[in-house]
Amino acid sequence: MDLNLSNKIVIVTGGAKGIGAAIVKTLAMEGALPIIIGRNETDNQQLAMEINQLGLQAAYVTAELTQPANCKMVIDTVVQRYGKIDGLINNAGVNDGVGLENGNYDDFMASLHKNVIHYYLLAHDALPALKESKGAIVNISSKTAETGQGGTSAYAAANGARNALTREWAVELLPFGIRVNAVVVAESYTPLYQTWIETFDQPAEKLKSITAKIPLEKRMTTTQEIADTVVFLLSDRSSHTTGQLIHVDGGYVHLDRALS
Repeated sequence: MDLNLSNKIVIVTGGAKGIGAAIVKTLAMEGALPIIIGRNETDNQQLAMEINQLGLQAAYVTAELTQPANCKMVIDTVVQRYGKIDGLINNAGVNDGVGLENGNYDDFMASLHKNVIHYYLLAHDALPALKESKGAIVNISSKTAETGQGGTSAYAAANGARNALTREWAVELLPFGIRVNAVVVAESYTPLYQTWIETFDQPAEKLKSITAKIPLEKRMTTTQEIADTVVFLLSDRSSHTTGQLIHVDGGYVHLDRALS
């Protein structure tokens, strides 16, 4: 299926690794020009070069998105270079374990900046360009907003906000033909996920206990499976889909995990 993404300019935050990298690669394979946004210049450059060496398009802007001014810089840079923005994929974030009992004001607010403030700022700054292109926004969210996890109040709150913003923006942007959807992730083995697993005394046993509770095939969702859904939602092949929270999770959130 041709997703009609040829030469579309698409911003992907947190695009150098994990889910973001899978999205970037999939966009490039579809003929789009993904713009990798991340804080690490080397990581950004490495992925862009890897894609370019395949004869495909990719570029990057290095930015620390927890700094509000950098969000505007990213949008201004992309518009200056390419003259348009066709899509925004908000993906950057980290489950940083700021809980209720062990947290504090400063850590909680810092976590919101890591995980949701830049979602708003990038969409706000990109809006004029998205209006011109009748582009689309896809937000990456987490099951923690719906299931809870324990010990991660700030991250759960940020993801609740991501879900709410998805539906709010879908309403506000209806007059401009801009679609907004979210992909909700549960258990996907990214570099950040591996870092979290390794905090446990017996990482292998912890991982086994998690996959055992994933209804479909008792396995992690791959980053490619998430990327495929994200890119479809971004494309005009999903032209009448907006305001949706799509769970790509092997049934983790909505199926009874007591099933055997």
